Amino acid sequence: MNGEREIAEITLDVRDLDRVAAFYRDVIGLALISESDGSVQLGAGDDAFLTLRARPGAAPRRADQPGLYHTAFLLPNRAALGGWLHHAARDQIELDGASDHGVSEALYLTDPEGNGIEIYADRPASEWQRRGARVEMTTKPLDLRDVMAAGDRWQGAPAATRIGHVHLAVADVGAARAFFTETLGLTETFDAPSAAWFGWDGYHHHFAANSWHSAGARRPEAPHTGLAEITLRGIHLPKGLTGPDGVIYRGTA
Repeated sequence: MNGEREIAEITLDVRDLDRVAAFYRDVIGLALISESDGSVQLGAGDDAFLTLRARPGAAPRRADQPGLYHTAFLLPNRAALGGWLHHAARDQIELDGASDHGVSEALYLTDPEGNGIEIYADRPASEWQRRGARVEMTTKPLDLRDVMAAGDRWQGAPAATRIGHVHLAVADVGAARAFFTETLGLTETFDAPSAAWFGWDGYHHHFAANSWHSAGARRPEAPHTGLAEITLRGIHLPKGLTGPDGVIYRGTA
């Protein structure tokens, strides 16, 4: 990934902390970094990038409300993606989809509380098709057998794994566009009907926003499950900054 600006960590509020933490450990392959009363931090190597907070009484966020569309975990290479796919096949992990996006190869699934997940590996940036700031992305069927043939033995998420991007469901893509470009300083890199993608420093995207199922919808009333906070590395932000999706954004050097 180019540049120093990136997503450092996200926080999800969940009703069943033990069940969701076990899913991200056993299915996604993240390592337990730390735990305290009511929260768990997971990541890869020594880097924690996913915090789960227990909110037993929170209302489940509906899919037609603004919030998380998916969290995308970026693996360091195609061999790791193939290794995870072998793991998924062996353990009969149900996938929601698999796509070749041109810039990346991606697998999709959902955690026990309905939070979308993407697991992906980038193709070399030299192979991305660019037109100025625009990075052309596609959605084609992924050749699963070819990905599996490249796979290494899966032993959990490699140390270089990180959160590559976050895709949000929003009420208004225009308001999201203004927030990401004007407040967070991202560049719009791609667009499609009712959706837009944004990146820093030439990356295909660190954020995406769509209103496919959430156009004009109100934010869920607190407390609710799902994405609560995003911490960004390499950017300074005012304290308590809230995006149009209702998520709290924090900056860190």
